[in-house]
Amino acid sequence: MGNAELRSIHIHPVKAFRALGLREAVVEPWGLAGDRRWVLIDDGGKVVTQRQQPYLALAVAELVPGGGLRLSAPGREPIVVPVPEPGATVTVDVFGDKVEAVPADASAHAWCSGLVGAGVRLVHMDDPATRRSIDPDYALPGETVSFADGYPLLLTSLASLDSLNSLIAEGDHAEEGPLPMNRFRPSVVVGGTGAWAEDDWRRITIGEVAFRVARPCGRCVVTTTDQATAARGKEPLRTLARHRRFGGALLFGQNLVPEATGTIRVGDPVTILE
Repeated sequence: MGNAELRSIHIHPVKAFRALGLREAVVEPWGLAGDRRWVLIDDGGKVVTQRQQPYLALAVAELVPGGGLRLSAPGREPIVVPVPEPGATVTVDVFGDKVEAVPADASAHAWCSGLVGAGVRLVHMDDPATRRSIDPDYALPGETVSFADGYPLLLTSLASLDSLNSLIAEGDHAEEGPLPMNRFRPSVVVGGTGAWAEDDWRRITIGEVAFRVARPCGRCVVTTTDQATAARGKEPLRTLARHRRFGGALLFGQNLVPEATGTIRVGDPVTILE
């Protein structure tokens, strides 16, 4: 395992928008700096993701100096959205978790509503240290997370993707493969390991930063969405159901919780501690 290393880093400033690749990132207790601090919500306060709106794969949110976002999408004029001032919050339903967040300005809501063709609002998690706890079955007291599905970081491995793509090539929908890693929307991608080696990890370091491997990641329909076109297919869920079903979940990747803060960089060694 001595040659395992960090091959890529990705953040998603607005949950469900296109990923941004970075050469380095600051690890905060609740995830990578700039990752999933914003999300769209519907009229009932529920998060809106690619599960309902695959077209969000084509929308881009870039971080701008001094805070805030620059939003862009095909055929739409870009808009800059400042971080909202502290004030009244709205309740956001993140898959059953009730989380307080601060709404962006009216122009941001209008731009995002036009993007998806339905009434939505863009909201910001102002204080990730206090707003949302990680599932206590897999966390220590006080550990929190942004608007990610459940955990601060998601790790995937190139070897496991290669293995999965080989299985897809043998299946009924071989024409859909090979799939790129962006289908799985990871935070960090590791190379130089064996296929599915991450299933057995309990604690790792990436560079100087230690992480606890909390639990495997159960996959949803978002993985069937082409992140370049927003078109949907059958894979990888069809193949995961045959080869990676554990209980009711189809698994690919591992959820991480930071044990410390620091900076990780592409090329950093990945060390398996347990």
